[in-house]
Amino acid sequence: MSQTRTQPIHVAITRRIKPGCEAEFQKALTGFFKTSFAQTGVQGAAMLVPPPGSHSNEYGIIRTFASDEERKSFYASPAFLAWKEKVSSLTEGEPAYKELHGLEAFFRNQTTPNPPHWKMAVATYLGVVPVTIFTSQTVGQLLKGQNYFVANLVGNACVVALLAWAVMPLVTRILKRWLH
Repeated sequence: MSQTRTQPIHVAITRRIKPGCEAEFQKALTGFFKTSFAQTGVQGAAMLVPPPGSHSNEYGIIRTFASDEERKSFYASPAFLAWKEKVSSLTEGEPAYKELHGLEAFFRNQTTPNPPHWKMAVATYLGVVPVTIFTSQTVGQLLKGQNYFVANLVGNACVVALLAWAVMPLVTRILKRWLH
C-alpha cells in the first residue's frame, strides 16, 4: 500500500528543444502553464531557459504539486497528454523527470548530480545563521512587544523569503565547486 505524501512535491523536468523551435516551445509552455493551474493540486510552475549566448537546447520546467496523488493525476490527465503530444514536434526525445526532495530544491543542477546531503546541510547552515541573526536584529527589533506568535510568524516568513530568493542562490553559487 502506497502512502500519500502530505508535503508539496517538486518535479524538475528537462526537455531538449529542436533548433529554431525555442520561441514556439516557450509560447506553448507559457500558455499551458496558464491552463494547468485549473487542475486540482497544481501549486506552481516555472520555466528555466538556457543562459543568453549558450548553445544549449535544454529547457527546464519546475512543477510543484500538493501531493503525490495530485502529481500522478496531473501527468495522467488528458490536458497534459494533449500538451505533450502538441510539443512533441518541437522537442527531441523524451523529457527527463526528477522529483526534488527537501534541500535538493536549492541545490538542483542540470549538469551534475546533487551533492551529498551533508554538504547541502552545511551550505544551508551557512545561509541560515547570518539570515536569522540579521532578521532578529532588524525585524525582531521592530516587532518587540508584539504578540509572540505573530512576531515569530512574521520573523520566520522573513527568514524563509530571504533564504529562498536571496541567500541560498548566493550561497550555492559561491560554494558551487565545493558542492559539486
